[in-house]
Amino acid sequence: MSSPKDLSRFSALVDIIARLRAPDGCPWDRKQTHASLRENLLAECYEVLEALDEGDSAKLRDELGDLLMQIVLHAQIASEAGEFGLGEVVENINTKLIHRHPHIFGSKKVRDAEEVALNWEELKGEERAPDASMLESVPGQMPALGYSQEIQRRVAHVGFDWKDVGGVIDKLAEEVGEFQQAGSRKRQAEEFGDLLFTLANIGRRMEIDLEAALREANRRFYKRFTCMEEVCRKRGVNLGDLSFDEQNALWEEAKKRTE
Repeated sequence: MSSPKDLSRFSALVDIIARLRAPDGCPWDRKQTHASLRENLLAECYEVLEALDEGDSAKLRDELGDLLMQIVLHAQIASEAGEFGLGEVVENINTKLIHRHPHIFGSKKVRDAEEVALNWEELKGEERAPDASMLESVPGQMPALGYSQEIQRRVAHVGFDWKDVGGVIDKLAEEVGEFQQAGSRKRQAEEFGDLLFTLANIGRRMEIDLEAALREANRRFYKRFTCMEEVCRKRGVNLGDLSFDEQNALWEEAKKRTE
């Protein structure tokens, strides 16, 4: 089989993946399963996030392609097993989008994006089984901070939320006190979890994405610490031999150098 001529068409990707999975296709692609591709799929999602954080459109283009490949590959594996086909994947998401946008594809009127979001949650509720929790569909494999913000966002839609961010900040102070008074390691871990959960609530209320904020904090730390290492190399100094105060002074210098 020759390679597709128009590589800009989605059908070309579908054909390529099918060819790779064919009996005489690529040995690596042929041996893959839904389970074996889990880590690949997760890695591609994180690479897309990194491209978004960096604001690199060329990198985003490439990483979205890698993620799309994973989706088509999973659909091909499912099709071969008689589970479902790619057409069903597309039909399902199209059906959801139309159902959840009655203000576009129907006669419903909305005032703003906030009302759209409220309607979205109500419409999702209609799709759930009568006895299903509104938290049930939140993926348990999500990073803990993101999961925390998502479940808090969902319950807020039914009014289970603080009236204002001030109440949450007061709760944070309360949690800090409980953490300080925790006597056992187990209790400390529990109270620390409550602290993080409350911080997630504050972040949600202030429209701060905790995962993105922490990734950015990690990136700043990485840049500053590697700058400290570079300064030490240039000065012929071993970072580990410096006192804590000297390291802190170098940290402040690195902050200025990397701003």
